[in-house]
Amino acid sequence: MTENANYYLDITNEICPMTFVKTKLLIEKMAKGEVAEIRLKGEEPLKNVPRSVAELGHHIRNLSPEEGEGSTGVHRLFICKA
Repeated sequence: MTENANYYLDITNEICPMTFVKTKLLIEKMAKGEVAEIRLKGEEPLKNVPRSVAELGHHIRNLSPEEGEGSTGVHRLFICKA
């Protein structure tokens, strides 16, 4: 699934809780209806970031493994600010 995102954030090198802190700071800059693409990696971020975003009332549009050569457990999360 290809999405058009207004914002892009790569948190693949971050650890919890910074993964969500950086995501939340991005969401605060966004306008209602805008979409962000977030690259994340690791069990905790994959579980906690989408859950926390949804708990804030925003929409999870898609979460899927990144495809391509050399992708090592990286996922792409698309969120829409409510």
